[in-house]
Amino acid sequence: MEGVICKKPKGAFYITAKLPVENAEDFVRWLLTDYDIDNETVMFAPAEGFYATECMGRDEIRISYVLKEEDLKKAMNILKQGLIEYNK
Repeated sequence: MEGVICKKPKGAFYITAKLPVENAEDFVRWLLTDYDIDNETVMFAPAEGFYATECMGRDEIRISYVLKEEDLKKAMNILKQGLIEYNK
């Protein structure tokens, strides 16, 4: 996904991804309230709350990947298309 940076997880069921947005909390709120594909959207946790240092993770989200592979692929497509639309 263009502009998204994440490291391969080492045994956890989640991953933190740096997004091409200034404020991930605003972005995830927008995804939930204003964006969908075929009446479906996704919910992510803004990563800022997982850091002790102020402003760290402001442009990151935490993604759980305990879903079925096909559901995770669909969620990543919604994320990808949502980022394109959000950054227009």
